[in-house]
Amino acid sequence: MFNTGNAVLDEVLRSIPSEYRGPGGAFAVLRNGEVLARHAWGYADLERHIPMTVETLMPMCSISKEFTCAALLEVLGDPSVLDEAVRRYLHLLDGAVPRAADLCNNQSGLRDYWALTVLSGASPQGECRAGDGKRLLSQARTTHFDPGSQYSYSNGNFRILSDLIADHTGRPLGEWVKERIFAPAQMKTAQWCEESSEFPGDAVGYEGSMATGHFPAVNKIHLSGDSGVNASLEDMIAWERFVDATRDDENSIYGRISRATTFSDGKPACYSFGLRHMNFHGVAMTGHGGALRGWRLQRRYAPSERLSVVVMFNHEVFAPEAADKITAAALGIKPSQPKQTAIDPLWLGNYLDDETKLSLTVSMAGPGKLKARFATAPDIMELDDEDTARSRLMTLTRTGEGIRLERPDENLVATMRKVGGEAKRDIEGRYYSAELDAELVCEDAAGEMYVAFEGFLGKGAMQPIYAIGPDVWIMPNERAMDSAAPGDWTVVFGRGGDGGIERLTIGCWLARKVIFEKR
Repeated sequence: MFNTGNAVLDEVLRSIPSEYRGPGGAFAVLRNGEVLARHAWGYADLERHIPMTVETLMPMCSISKEFTCAALLEVLGDPSVLDEAVRRYLHLLDGAVPRAADLCNNQSGLRDYWALTVLSGASPQGECRAGDGKRLLSQARTTHFDPGSQYSYSNGNFRILSDLIADHTGRPLGEWVKERIFAPAQMKTAQWCEESSEFPGDAVGYEGSMATGHFPAVNKIHLSGDSGVNASLEDMIAWERFVDATRDDENSIYGRISRATTFSDGKPACYSFGLRHMNFHGVAMTGHGGALRGWRLQRRYAPSERLSVVVMFNHEVFAPEAADKITAAALGIKPSQPKQTAIDPLWLGNYLDDETKLSLTVSMAGPGKLKARFATAPDIMELDDEDTARSRLMTLTRTGEGIRLERPDENLVATMRKVGGEAKRDIEGRYYSAELDAELVCEDAAGEMYVAFEGFLGKGAMQPIYAIGPDVWIMPNERAMDSAAPGDWTVVFGRGGDGGIERLTIGCWLARKVIFEKR
């Protein structure tokens, strides 16, 4: 089926459909601007028996962010042109206001607006219109860190940019993307669509798994800037060829968006202008993933190797892992063998950072490996020694008081204290967030605690919460409007001098330290 000249790569490519089982998918591998392999399999629509092909349009989801930033630079030249407009947009914000460049670089400190829909009472399959998204973003009063100081993924950054580009130029962002990006890159069938219920083409995105069965994902949200591009595998191949052909021109479209940037303290940042900067086993790469309920995607480019990898699924499997396997095979990188260092059981358990109010859960992941859940997907950590565990994105070091957590790409260092023991059940009641104009209802259901949110997007379903320590609880959240909120939500209850509950703070990696006062 494949004849790339690399037997290991050929075998990996053959294995992808069976390893990532589901309705369908597509991938491409390019080297030196030429296609080594392109393949589509399965069905774009199971119910209507429509096959997946290399011409099938799929939503690129967050891969769209690089196109948003490319259009901004093409049309406006410098993001600072929008700085004053950002200040007007975020008119309620206390303290420092992010620059437009901070939005482009995911350094704004703004909470992710799709995560905030959960706290505003939204149903995963409910509607979120253009005005609803703007309301969530423009009502922000606080950020979860000083703009420019750290990295935190926020879809809202790019939604704001979309609004401001349209306001400044008098033309919607989609028109600029089609004219300034799709056309020169010869992405002949690519389209811009801001309504997730109206994606062009025949493809359907599916939730579920082989264990539960697959079912069509219902999405009714307005997306612009953070998403919007719909493209086929052939369109993405054209984009990768365009990127490679202009690799030596630092003023090319991709040359400008892929320039490295820094945090305010001068340390190198991991993200710039809609692109993630990665070090893959010593090879520098730029790229991005994409996810919406029913869709998972990944693209990346290594300029030194002139290698591009594109992976597209119309179901919910881990696209970055599939891209990693293809990339490693293409580069001749062999899987490393774990050291299998004996793991002290005292590593295991739950931890809390009192600054961010985020929790860390550490469990076993196999011989010599730990699974650490803090941000997006759990990190699989290998032990350097009995007190240090490391993954590509995170280092955990045991201290006398708990764990020191370091995420260098995010410029984040946290001191996590271990939590455990019984939690009081006197947390029932109604709580109010002035910033979100939303309520949290906490109820005891025969000894088990549940919460629900009520806000301008509706009255959300009851969700269980689980105690991990005194006044510290976890709220699993597997489905949301955009995609599952990365990591469990951590709920920390605060008590007054008399010992009674006065407030709670809830947050996940995407949206930290949202305060609800008890009614």
